[in-house]
Amino acid sequence: MKRKALSCILALTMCVALLVSGCGNTKSDKNDDGKKSSKKDEIHIAISANPPSLDPQSVNSNIVGGIGIHVYESLFAMDENYEPTPVLAESYEVSDDGMTYTIKLRQDVKFHNGEEMTSDDVVASMNRWIETSPKANTLIGGSTFEKVDDYTVNLKVNQASSDIIMILASPIQFAAIYPAEVVESAAADGISEYIGTGPYKVSEWKQDQYVKLEKNEDYQPSKDASTGIAGEKKAATETLYFDVVTDAATRIAGLQNGQYDIAEEIPADNYEELSKDESLKMSIERGGTLNLFLNTTEGIMADVNMRQAILAALNCDDILLASYGNKDLYEVNAGWCVPTDTQWGTDAGKEYYNQNDVEKAKELLKKAGYNNEKIVLVTTPDYAEMYNATLVVQEQLKKAGINAEVESYDFSTFMEHRADPKQFSMFITSNSYNMLPIQLSVLDKGWAGLNRQEVTDGIAAIRSAATAEDASAAWADLQTFLYEYGAATVLGHYTGVNAMSANVDGVDYLRFPIYWNATASK
Repeated sequence: MKRKALSCILALTMCVALLVSGCGNTKSDKNDDGKKSSKKDEIHIAISANPPSLDPQSVNSNIVGGIGIHVYESLFAMDENYEPTPVLAESYEVSDDGMTYTIKLRQDVKFHNGEEMTSDDVVASMNRWIETSPKANTLIGGSTFEKVDDYTVNLKVNQASSDIIMILASPIQFAAIYPAEVVESAAADGISEYIGTGPYKVSEWKQDQYVKLEKNEDYQPSKDASTGIAGEKKAATETLYFDVVTDAATRIAGLQNGQYDIAEEIPADNYEELSKDESLKMSIERGGTLNLFLNTTEGIMADVNMRQAILAALNCDDILLASYGNKDLYEVNAGWCVPTDTQWGTDAGKEYYNQNDVEKAKELLKKAGYNNEKIVLVTTPDYAEMYNATLVVQEQLKKAGINAEVESYDFSTFMEHRADPKQFSMFITSNSYNMLPIQLSVLDKGWAGLNRQEVTDGIAAIRSAATAEDASAAWADLQTFLYEYGAATVLGHYTGVNAMSANVDGVDYLRFPIYWNATASK
């Protein structure tokens, strides 16, 4: 056997979240100078939507993942340099043929219920993740975890590839480890007991109001320094409240009056005003892409000419301005990955992007035999950028002669409609950047129903590429196919904006805001 070093395939340019403050009970501690300081026992975080689940294995949602990383842990996670790093794993080895990964587990790690984590829990959790997560199933479906002994498991993969550990470490719909009995009792719509090994445990979930996390007093942290989603996690504040506040104005007002310490998902049109408030600090990160996904299987939308007519009608400049309000907060670019990334950043297929050509759209509608069928755009007001973009797209499609109607739902209901191609013609979501292009939601057949051999072949070509250059070329070909087939289009690239009061320290960011080392002073 040969040991394989952990390696980073993609490093993203990120802005680390800044210092903040809040409300709640206080306690007195002594700082390094021996002086008393007042530290709150609670941090209140205003989030923009009600989580549809607390099962990060089965739901691809930033809200679910952002809460979940504080409760659950995985075998590997990303450090601050996007390097996959052991968390619940202690070490691993790979067989010479690349088909078997032998993973040693950390010992004496306790779940929130007091039971020790063993290989039985890991095998049950990881095999469920491979089956349940469309992303995992697409990338390593057919692979299996097997018990070797109480603290050792084997992963037998169906295809040798250099990205296996990267996939296991991905924070997107991540491979959370649950007790085996939680996995065994899980229903089709997710787990019902929220038990992990993380620094916080779920104390209460009051639907549509808040998720309350309390410090896990028995947490066994890694001995490594805190870095990204890996390393030491202190649970520095006793209680975290993720308060559901779907209205952005209410989140902002609550932050300014001290009801909340942190307000996530600040609309871009509030950015300049809040930046001038000395009692607040702003956190800006390169966030991801705003995307339009098209139904490719139902009714008139199954005709590629219909889908190309829609792409031809789009003016992305106007869509992005309506969504983000400030040109400093978005970028017009056709790529699905970080534009500056030297391996995966490409504008392949750009001839189909941001065309703003109404006459071309009308000609394509004729080819499709379009007869004023209703085209349904589903959306949610819980995410202002998605909602505003949908309204602009509706108007642009109407100008091209398309009978476009908007159906708006709360976030949980929107996610249900999005998952069923019979209930939408199109939808817009903002999707955070991925570690690898093969992890993109657009390639996930469970996301918008795209199930094409070209996608399967393209993913295989990327993963089996002999060189980085070959992998880049294979991804450019696959991105071109997505545009040619009219499966989806990037509308543009956005930055994420969170606002915080000025007295919170220790907040970090990697894919999600990280609060386990955060404290708030009075």
